[in-house]
Amino acid sequence: MPIIVNLDVMLAKRKMRSRDLAPLVGITEQNISLLKSGKVKGVRFDTLERICAVLDCQPGDILEFVANASQAPQT
Repeated sequence: MPIIVNLDVMLAKRKMRSRDLAPLVGITEQNISLLKSGKVKGVRFDTLERICAVLDCQPGDILEFVANASQAPQT
């Protein structure tokens, strides 16, 4: 998939855990985990907005487009 999710990187930069982020965003820890692993087909803009607000970041800090994702390094 050409979209890479770097949520785990942002969580590490903010010294926050998924279990702490989940209630602040209003979704389950399991859904945070699925998003981090890239196993979701999409994310609602309001969810992305809340994640960015809590982590004080931009959507581009979390989502990255890689033209040839099969050769992209796995994070």
